[in-house]
Amino acid sequence: MPLRNLWYFAMPSKALRPGRMERRFYLDEPILFGRTHAGEAFALRDLCPHRGVPLSAGSLERGAAGKSEIECSYHGWRFGADGQCAAIPSLTPQQSFPLEKIRVRRYPLAERQGLVWIYMGEDHQGPVPAPLPPPDMPAVGERTPDLVMQFRFRCTADQAVLGLIDPAHGPYVHRSWFWRSKHSIHDKEKRFVPASMGFTMVSHRPSSNSLAYRILGGTPETEITFTLPGLRYELIRIGEKVVLGFTAVTPLTETESEISQIFYWTMPMLSVLKPLLYPIARQFLAQDRAIFERLGEGLKTSPSFLYVDDADTQIKWYYRMKREWDEAQSAKRPFVNPVRETTLRWRT
Repeated sequence: MPLRNLWYFAMPSKALRPGRMERRFYLDEPILFGRTHAGEAFALRDLCPHRGVPLSAGSLERGAAGKSEIECSYHGWRFGADGQCAAIPSLTPQQSFPLEKIRVRRYPLAERQGLVWIYMGEDHQGPVPAPLPPPDMPAVGERTPDLVMQFRFRCTADQAVLGLIDPAHGPYVHRSWFWRSKHSIHDKEKRFVPASMGFTMVSHRPSSNSLAYRILGGTPETEITFTLPGLRYELIRIGEKVVLGFTAVTPLTETESEISQIFYWTMPMLSVLKPLLYPIARQFLAQDRAIFERLGEGLKTSPSFLYVDDADTQIKWYYRMKREWDEAQSAKRPFVNPVRETTLRWRT
């Protein structure tokens, strides 16, 4: 099951234009995303409390004092961006109804560094406070993304996350001229340390059998961090220049997930190469999607899994961290990271 009381990546900021609304499903919940005419992003449960019609089927209108209001397409009920009911057109002037008691669930949103984050709490009734700050993209300041790609996969969020942290599938799933070949497999040894709600593969020279790193030139150093609920950060430094590859797994339904691949960089050369980077990134994600399609066929028989050390240790950590997060939430206590500093070895 997807974890609750955490921030999930929703979309790039530019996907929400002022005066527009969009319906999406996250963690099997219908959510209306929108941006007011004044530029404020918001997210509400996409159901009118009157008769259950999706609010996204309506329109975003200018209400009192010019504030944006969502108008339901069925009976014209209106709601502010905060979820508060603003008007019920069918009421006559003589009729009194406590509008202040009618509210659509509002989801906390955070918008930073060109990304929109949504906090998925457990309360399905009123506004939900977000006790944790939203994630921050390291080493890029207030930059906005240089490249964004999003794919929908027919797989659970857990299956998608395991693909993010599985170090041994590269030469088989991502076999290509720009990444690795089947014959390039060799020994790897990486040191890992605990991170906030995750773990970090400490800074190291990238693998010599990955051509993509050579394109950057110089002597790159890369650090890879994974955190709950399903966020992976690969920070590459070449002198004072940085490239940040951020990957997010967002559960949509029980059987579908969204994989977002986002890059930030401070290397003008990569901006010139951007038309080439898009098809490479698309191919990389398409290879993952293809293997998940095959995996889905196998999982129909509910097989048991066999994990081996050290290549599958990160997978074991993920499940331990998930279990610890759920237990900590139930007991209302701080999360205690089960990961300990260690060195892992595998071949890939």
